[in-house]
Amino acid sequence: MENKVLELFIPGPAGRLEAKYYKSKKKTSPIALILHPHPQYGGTMNNKIVLETFNVFMENEFSVCRVNFRGVGKSDGEFDNGQGELADAAAALDWIERENFDNSQCWIAGFSFGSLIAMQLLMRRPEINRFMIISPQPNVYDFSFLSPCPTSGAIVYGKKDELVSMQSINELKNRLSNQKGINVEFIQIQDANHFFSKSEESLHKSINKYILKESALF
Repeated sequence: MENKVLELFIPGPAGRLEAKYYKSKKKTSPIALILHPHPQYGGTMNNKIVLETFNVFMENEFSVCRVNFRGVGKSDGEFDNGQGELADAAAALDWIERENFDNSQCWIAGFSFGSLIAMQLLMRRPEINRFMIISPQPNVYDFSFLSPCPTSGAIVYGKKDELVSMQSINELKNRLSNQKGINVEFIQIQDANHFFSKSEESLHKSINKYILKESALF
């Protein structure tokens, strides 16, 4: 299906943002935006977990976009410590919404650093109905802004994540499970590390199962 994926540039606050985009042929298809890991540690929109997530949304006939933050790949600008990257994500969401004004659902997804930006965007954009974040780092980044978390979603993490303590994941779980009216599913992949080395298939299945279940509700 990769041959149907368009390479394009989205206008962003610091210049052009390089993006890959798949447009579903399905009318009123749901949309999804996927955000990549930390640019200063080699994170790009072609990261294998970002690509895996993109492909699952594509297989489920979402119109889906992944984007390089400022200063990454062919995107203009330079790293801005999260603030600029949040503005980039907002610009990319604006763009995919304009392209799919009749969308039935709006999802945000992110991996590692991308999961932090995804959740910050979620707090600012009430049209986002669902989220899918992978390997968040609540021991590195403060997720206390999720009070309350405005919508249901899934948090996928590896039991053997070498960068994140299970205690910090459990603390995040406790905070988010006490909220009425929303359901945040914590999906643990048994043998996976932070980067899901050799666990890509389990990750694919878990993401797919959640998307199938939640997209059927709309």
